[in-house]
Order: sequence, then C-alpha cells, then structure tokens
Amino acid sequence: MRRLSLWAAHTFSVLVLAACHPVDEVHVMDYAETDITTLQAQMAAGELTARVLTQYYLDRISRLDQQGPALNAVIEVNPDALQIADGLDQARSLGQLRGPLHGIPVLLKANIDTHDQMATTAGSVFLKDHHAAADAFIVKRLRDAGAIILGKTNLSEWANFRSNSSSSGWSSLGGQTHNPYDPRRNPCGSSSGSAVAVAAGLASVAVGTETDGSIMCPSSKSGIVGIKPSLGLVSRRGIIPIAHSQDTAGPMGRTVRDAALLYAVMIGEDTEDVTAPSFPGQIPELMAALDDASLQGRRIGVLRNYAGAGTDERVEQIFTYSIALLRQQGAVIIDDLSIDRKGMGNAEFEVLLYEFKSNLNAYLESISPQDGTTPQDLAAVITYNQQHSARAMPFFGQDILVLAQAKGPLTEHAYIDALQTSKSIAQEGINQALQAHQLDAIIAPTGGPAWLTDHINGDRPGGISSSSLAAISGYPAVTVPAGMVEGLPVGLSFFGADMMDAKLIGLAHAFELVSAARVAPDL
Repeated sequence: MRRLSLWAAHTFSVLVLAACHPVDEVHVMDYAETDITTLQAQMAAGELTARVLTQYYLDRISRLDQQGPALNAVIEVNPDALQIADGLDQARSLGQLRGPLHGIPVLLKANIDTHDQMATTAGSVFLKDHHAAADAFIVKRLRDAGAIILGKTNLSEWANFRSNSSSSGWSSLGGQTHNPYDPRRNPCGSSSGSAVAVAAGLASVAVGTETDGSIMCPSSKSGIVGIKPSLGLVSRRGIIPIAHSQDTAGPMGRTVRDAALLYAVMIGEDTEDVTAPSFPGQIPELMAALDDASLQGRRIGVLRNYAGAGTDERVEQIFTYSIALLRQQGAVIIDDLSIDRKGMGNAEFEVLLYEFKSNLNAYLESISPQDGTTPQDLAAVITYNQQHSARAMPFFGQDILVLAQAKGPLTEHAYIDALQTSKSIAQEGINQALQAHQLDAIIAPTGGPAWLTDHINGDRPGGISSSSLAAISGYPAVTVPAGMVEGLPVGLSFFGADMMDAKLIGLAHAFELVSAARVAPDL
C-alpha cells in the first residue's frame, strides 16, 4: 500500500509541475508500464508530448539497454526520432492527428526495411551497410498512422535460420540479447530484441516476425503478449525472409490491447506481396473483440500432446491453474485433445530450406547494385561468413545455410510434397479438433521458463513448445502471460483456424483481465 501511495503522490506532483511548466521540460514521469490508451489520453490532455515520450524511451535505452543490466535488445536507434516527434506534436497542436498511433514510438525487428538512416541487416555483418531504398509496407502503414519508428531491435541472426547450434538472441552484428528477468538466461528467438525491449519498457510496443515460434517463444520468455497473425493479413514485402509459406510480422506488447492496437494498423492488403494468400474481404474487428471479450460459454479445447508435455511439473501447474480460471469464468473446457503431428516437423524443415534459398536470393537480388556486378545471394553470404569467420561465426557455424544452398528450385517434387505434407498435417489437425468439438479456441503452454544462455552448446530450450501447429498451418495464435516459475515468465497460447484472429485476441484479453499474471521485470 505504501508503494501505491508514493506512486500516487509522485503522479500528483508531476501533474502540478506540468501545469506550471511547458510539458517538454518535465522528465520525471515513469512511462515504462504505461499503456498506449493512457499515453494517448495524456497527450490529448496536454500532459505529455511525443517528444517527451520519445526522449524518455531513448534515455531508458541508454540506461538499461546499453548500460546497467545491458540487455542489448536495441541494435540501433533512429537518429531522427526526436525530429519526427516534434513534427507530430506540431500536427497534434493543429488538430491534424494521423491515426491511432500518433506520437507513439515503436521498435522494429532489424529484418524490416526502413527508408531512413537505419540499416536493415537481419543481424548479419554481411548486411551491415544495407540501407533500404523504401519502407516495408507495414512501416509505411505505421508512419501513416502517426507512429515514430524509434529504432531496430536485435534478433537471432537470419531469424534463427543459420545453425542448429545457435544461441537464440545472438547476431554477429548485435551480439547477445539478454532475458530481462535474469540476464544470464536466454530471451528465445528470433524476435528476442523486440520482446525484451517491450518487457523492459524501452517502448510500449514492438514488431517481431515469425516463421515458427519467433514471436510466440520470445514473448512468453519475456512475459509479454505476442500475436502471430493469420498468414497474409500482414504484408511481408520489405522484410528479409525465411519462408513465404509461413513468414509473417506480428505485434508484441505488454497488454493484449496494446498489441491489438498495433496489429490493427499493420493489417492491410498489399497486392505486391505476390506470395501471400488472397487477402480476405473483411479485416477482423480486433478492437470490437476486445470490448466484447468474454469467456462465458466459450468452448476451449485443451491440447495435451504439445511438444514436451509433462516434462516440467511447474509448467503443468500453471497450465492447470489457467484451465481452472477459464472454467471459473464460464468457459466450457473440453480436455485431453490430441493432435497427431507425426512427420510434420521434418516436412516443415525441408520446406524452409527450399524457400529460404529462393526467398533470400530474391530479396538480396533486389538490393544488389544495378551496375552489372554479380548479384548478392545465399552463396555470397556463405562465402562472406567463411572469409570473416572470426566476426561472423565466433560461436557457431552456418550448417543450415549450407543445407539450404544445396536445394534446387521450388518446382522440385521434394519441395512440393513436403509443403503439401506439412500444411495438411497442421491445418487438418487444427480444423478437425475445432470442428469435432465445436471449439472457439485451443490452448496449450507456449513454452517453459527461459534456459541459461550457452554459446558453446547452443540453445537448451527444454523441449516445451506449442507454436508449430499455428506456424505451419498459417493460422493465428496469441500468447499471454500465465504465471511465473522461479521468477521467470511462462505464457499460455490460444490458437485456432484461419482468420480467427479477432476471436483469439478477445479470448486472450478476457483471460488476461482475470489472471493478472504479468509481473514486470525488476531492472
């Protein structure tokens, strides 16, 4: 109670100061846990400006990310961020609001193109000097909505598709990102920097990307909300790829509402994302789903044969408690679901190898100099890493890159068969479970507690994961904090069929409200 009283007194004193002095002279408010709705209300009331908020985050990045606990989540800050904030403040003063993110700083994973002074690198020294000629489609949407691109976040190099012995959250350009709850532990990848930055209050929200678990796992390990969209709702144009049949960008935030606000801006039809499924005629009503969030009468299926099931009793206890909480709120629980995934993982890996070579070559060719020189491609990346091994490969190699380089074109039967196999197993498994039990969603633990970072042996994740079904199927998933194991967060995943994004977001929000499971890291 004393802590709450001190906070209230502090807030009152700051508001008095703000009334007596120009708001851009007040730097004592703490916005580390403030949600977007509150920030927008404060800016609308003249209690806060985009410049003050941007400077607050820049100072916090300096104090906690570059110094102090040195989380190393942000690979680069935008040198134009304050100037952009000033322009947005001026527009607000004239009543010219651009959209729901007006004046809100957003961090982007470093594999997303921005046409500014920041590089787009996927964490690789091979691309250290690459500055995109245009914004990615989603970046343009963010800017149009008034967002401030605050910086780029570190990631597992090449989105964690370089070596089977990799350390998640490590890149040759950015080094190792650390878990905000225990810097000795791993943040999971590949959107590690985005997750850690949000958890640590370096921004309200961030954008990550996922091929299989790269939004879900780091969000769970950092105790935040991550949304993996239905494939095709968010454009992939201008994002360094792995595989077009699974890749998507997605929002990450400390609350479901913050993540949904970001997601609502990111969604949009891009006719130049030629490998995307057909864009649906109607965009999901994400914000309405939040307002109508209820668990009463919702039929929730409990997946029991997720990867690593039963290997950690502490995770099982959190899962059991979460199920009980859902039932108490009126949800109808259908327990003991089992989805056969036999052969899915091997087929998926084959698909990723083929598509990575094809997709990355296309991206690198598009950014190669138009002067008749040899275009950049995956083979050039492999050669570069060999020639600069001390910098590029100090801890682990590039065995996955070599395997991908050996693959042929996407017309080969091995690729076509693997794609059909992986998709059918994942999609039919989810669809049949939903239809057989008339389910609104399926739940499972997102993963276990964070493992110790190990640059010698690579990742040791403990085997608990439920991300692959949604990732391979191309269906949506949401992870939300569910509990703590020895001070480390554990998430609960909601997933379902194609275009069920809004329903899942509503269910996750309803669970979030009653569980209140998120605990901010002590930095």
